[in-house]
Amino acid sequence: MRNRRDRRGRHALWGCVVLALLGFALGSQATASAADGPSVKLSKSQAGKGGSVTVEGAGWRPDTLLMMLVCGQSEPGKGVVGGTNSCANAEGRAVTTDKKGAFSKKLPVAEPPKPCPCVVHVATVTGEKAQADTAFKVAGHPVKPLPEQATGGKLSVLTDTRFEGSSGVLTWFGAPPSRKLVFTVGNVGSAPVKNPVFQVGTSHGVFAPQWEEQQWRGTIAPGKKAQIKLPVELSAGAHGDYLVSLKFGEKVLAERPWGVGRPWGVTVFWILLCVVVPGAVFRIGMVVVDRLRPHRRRTSRSGRHRTGRLSELTGRLPKLRLPQGAVAADQRVREPRPRPPKEPGSSGDPASASTPALPWFTPDTDPGAPAGQLSAPSDNSPTKGNT
Repeated sequence: MRNRRDRRGRHALWGCVVLALLGFALGSQATASAADGPSVKLSKSQAGKGGSVTVEGAGWRPDTLLMMLVCGQSEPGKGVVGGTNSCANAEGRAVTTDKKGAFSKKLPVAEPPKPCPCVVHVATVTGEKAQADTAFKVAGHPVKPLPEQATGGKLSVLTDTRFEGSSGVLTWFGAPPSRKLVFTVGNVGSAPVKNPVFQVGTSHGVFAPQWEEQQWRGTIAPGKKAQIKLPVELSAGAHGDYLVSLKFGEKVLAERPWGVGRPWGVTVFWILLCVVVPGAVFRIGMVVVDRLRPHRRRTSRSGRHRTGRLSELTGRLPKLRLPQGAVAADQRVREPRPRPPKEPGSSGDPASASTPALPWFTPDTDPGAPAGQLSAPSDNSPTKGNT
């Protein structure tokens, strides 16, 4: 029984020792990888345009956004000599590291704008700057030696960069924002630097910076320093978070973030334009309608005036004379017909009291006269011969 217990105790002891050694080995490996910094490995060292290569990384910060690019005119250890303008930015890919700071993703192979030697360049997009380069050959792409770097004076930024100036009213309406980048450099080389040419680049988001050369007039002797101010200007209507980089030769000396506000004046202008233009068009349409209405009235009045003139002209024309027979017939037709006489004695008739005199009866032969007043017809009576 005791032997079995001793064996079990020995086995447990050896297990603890093995686990401790394994943990120590893993910890030392992680410490070594952290000390070495971020690293990048490729699935193959050569590929042609249109192909792809798997990029694996380790030693990066956890949950960090990285950008992978195929860059020309570069070598590992020397960095990207021509900056990101020497890289195939359109075919780049973004990747995020895991909790352990590792990643793995395929990258399409494209020909960079500069000749080889080429590298696969991996750099952080946000946060603390970190980068790693690995040699890569693009099949069929031209190869040229790297440009010789000038020896002698070397400049180094001694103080933090800052901006001078402020945005004016025109910037609020879309004018290009402008500042002055102020920094102090010192010559740490053995030769003086005369009229140094700096490169100022501005980048927005994950896009590559656009570099612009600016020359400073003056000479910086070895061991001396000088304050330099370089103008920086963005495009019209620019807004958001920008990064201004300063480079001398092929080395980036400093970087400075720049937050640009939105030009709200342009937005207000478009809103007013959308409100004012329809209102102006409506007012113009109403004026046109008002102008057309009086014109119609004038035409109606002119038509009436014309008819009045026609009636006047017809009234001035000579009247035609008709024969007398035609005139008499016309008058007969126009004369109203006589009303039939009412019976005598009718009520309400003013002529009922008097007897009307008929043309073919004389007063002596009036039928309505009393019997004693009747007289014999005279000799001149036209009815005498008929009796």
